[in-house]
Amino acid sequence: MSSNSNPSIHIRRSPLGRAKGLGAAKAGSAHWWAERVSSVALIPLTLYAIFSVVALGHADAAGVAAYMALPWNAVLFIAFAVTLYHHIGLGLTVVIEDYVRPEAQRITLTFIVKAGVILLGLLSVISILKLAL
Repeated sequence: MSSNSNPSIHIRRSPLGRAKGLGAAKAGSAHWWAERVSSVALIPLTLYAIFSVVALGHADAAGVAAYMALPWNAVLFIAFAVTLYHHIGLGLTVVIEDYVRPEAQRITLTFIVKAGVILLGLLSVISILKLAL
């Protein structure tokens, strides 16, 4: 056996792909970073949302509306909703790309996830704005 028994892996990339540092998917590292950044951003936003919900536990509708009328509360809840749905969309897209094999099914599921995330995100933002305004 040779002194170098480790198998070698040869990755074929175009010169442009090597220069940009991108693999075959052309955006894998950007997707990976977006997931990490959104998950880190969700830590304080989730803590804020939990604190707010606990603080408003016994409030009536007028109390919740007054709380949401404060600009920083509305902005933080909108940031929470947008970041949360973006993160969910990124994660579900990865699961679909990794585990769904038929191309047509993968495209359909990806479209459904993206449409659902956008729809739920818009509904959340509209609800927050309705409370705030």
